[in-house]
Amino acid sequence: MLQGVAARRSVLARAEGVKKPAYEFDTDNLVSDLKEKWDALEDKPTVITYGAGALVVLWVASGVVSVVNSIPLVPKAMELVGLVYSAWFVYRYLLFKSSREELLADIESLKEKISGDSGTY
Repeated sequence: MLQGVAARRSVLARAEGVKKPAYEFDTDNLVSDLKEKWDALEDKPTVITYGAGALVVLWVASGVVSVVNSIPLVPKAMELVGLVYSAWFVYRYLLFKSSREELLADIESLKEKISGDSGTY
């Protein structure tokens, strides 16, 4: 009897088209832009040295974090510090409208300092 019920059951499947993401990343444009900027650099050895130095610093920092992580009670204390800091950040910058506006203004100011442009993006 159960075999008959299972045999009669049908499955309805509906095919949908692939949804496009909200933002498409243009890799060709990125590569050409990076190539232009690399060709425009005058002091390429300095850039390579800074990049290699950053990788060494990242490697050393990873070692330090793993050593600190092996000390008893320190990982839990760091988690507590992170939780308290996150709660403070939400209270200070995200909870109230005026502080959110202040945070956005600070971010825009930082973007202008980094990019050197005074235009908006």
